[in-house]
Amino acid sequence: MKKKIVENFVNVRQIINNSAKKYADSNAFIIKNKKDGKETYYNITFKRFKQDIDAFGTSLLELGLKGKRVAIIGKNRYEWAVSYFAVLNGVGIVIPLDKGLPEQEIEELLQRSRADVIIFSKEYEETMDRLIEKKTTGVKIFINMDGLSGKKYIYYSKLIKQGKEQIKNGNLKYLMEQIDNDGMSVILFTSGTTSISKAVMLSHRNIASNVYALREKEDIYNRDVNMAFLPFHHTFGSTGLLFFLSEGACTVFCDGLRHIQKNLKEYKVSVFFCVPLIIEAMHKKLMSGIEKKGKSKSFKIAMSLGKVLYFFGIDIRRKLFKDVINELGGNIRFIISGAASINKNAAKSFNDMGILTVQGYGLTETAPTLAAENKCTIEYGSVGRPMCNVKLKIDNPNEKGIGEIIVKGPNIMLGYYENEEATNDVLKNGWFYTGDLGYISKKGNLFIKGRKKSVIVLKNGKNVYPEELEILVAKLPYVAENIVFGIEKDGDFELNCKMVYNMDVVRDIFGDVSDNELRESVWEDIKKINKTLSNYKHIKNVILTNEPMEKTTTGKVKRKSVELLTNLP
Repeated sequence: MKKKIVENFVNVRQIINNSAKKYADSNAFIIKNKKDGKETYYNITFKRFKQDIDAFGTSLLELGLKGKRVAIIGKNRYEWAVSYFAVLNGVGIVIPLDKGLPEQEIEELLQRSRADVIIFSKEYEETMDRLIEKKTTGVKIFINMDGLSGKKYIYYSKLIKQGKEQIKNGNLKYLMEQIDNDGMSVILFTSGTTSISKAVMLSHRNIASNVYALREKEDIYNRDVNMAFLPFHHTFGSTGLLFFLSEGACTVFCDGLRHIQKNLKEYKVSVFFCVPLIIEAMHKKLMSGIEKKGKSKSFKIAMSLGKVLYFFGIDIRRKLFKDVINELGGNIRFIISGAASINKNAAKSFNDMGILTVQGYGLTETAPTLAAENKCTIEYGSVGRPMCNVKLKIDNPNEKGIGEIIVKGPNIMLGYYENEEATNDVLKNGWFYTGDLGYISKKGNLFIKGRKKSVIVLKNGKNVYPEELEILVAKLPYVAENIVFGIEKDGDFELNCKMVYNMDVVRDIFGDVSDNELRESVWEDIKKINKTLSNYKHIKNVILTNEPMEKTTTGKVKRKSVELLTNLP
């Protein structure tokens, strides 16, 4: 296969400038407005996007914010993207904050990061009013993404207008600012409570090198439409957005979980970059619909036919499954899964229908992607092969080849902000120790076995990787999410599974059952799973609930908080 030629930019500004020049009149974003019950759409070209970035950056410099620390909080939206890139490309240090944080944690993270400015959406106005009154943070300037004028805040729209006038009158200061490619440019807080979350320091080179590796690995085109689902405050979200912008793809915004299917259709989305939880839910819904229509047998026949013909170079998969693909809007061609392991049955099913579905692996500390699949390297259950500029190896492997994944590369963080001890724990002799366990297959693909800290070591010396069992439990059609963990008993650990069930699916399968009847039915399914496993991996107890577990914003269950709550006396 011919090697893809990709420009190797050293900073984010170069990527944005290149796209603005190369794709000037193409749509970078499509924005939907809702007013008086009507929906209207307007397009923002790459040229306009860069103009807005430059205008906003110019105004921020005029406010005396050169070198200052600027926090941003709000849902995914165009103004968030402009603010992020404007700060990054010539103003100071950007601090993306989780939109789901309670007020106290917002306050604490502003203190910890020493933020000077915060840019926020209208949903946070009451919080900002209290922070202004309390004066407990170092924030002196509050910029509201919404509204036109007022005394409390500075308004985004006004800064855009003023910046454009400044540039028109010859103010080129922002455009001429020098970028420090290797200095701290982003502070990102890892998932967790405020007291234990770490502040990751990233540079322009970290981010730009990862975008380069993604472009080299995956095929994204100028005609593609990407739906921004992963939150921008997370590296998978912000680096992912920059990756799509770098290839001239158009980005649209999701209206929320309940509207995914509608949004896929209305925007003619072709690329969807999201978390496994969403992909698996989409797959279960499609399969349930096929079963309800009594088409399971014809679906399986079509699957077999499509695979056989594809093997001989005849690809009619999308024609065979046109009706199913239409359920996802009709244009979807590529699904990228990040943040956690995806159920391989869901991935395989989408691939067999002609929707390329791959997954990747990375961490906030690695800006983020370390490994990923593409159409040529799919090995179900794996997260693909290392990125082209990443060195990856397994440290201290056991007899099965499983050990800690350690990496080197230009995307590795500068360190944890004001936490030298934690930095030294993970950065050793030029290698970053991920804390994840895995092995490399004969084909060169990386398989993740779980977090080093999550491994349950039994009295007999056997290791249980809970993530392996969770994948098996997740295959049960009524399971929305689950977590497997050990509870200490008689000097050893007993394996337990906390399972969140989908009530609608439970009713479809079991009818109107009592709690005890449901528990008995679920336990029968667990026993069937146990029969496929070695004795030491058997799940001994199931905790059933229909209440969602506490999760990070990328859909990963907060394992420690679930274990602590479940182990309470």
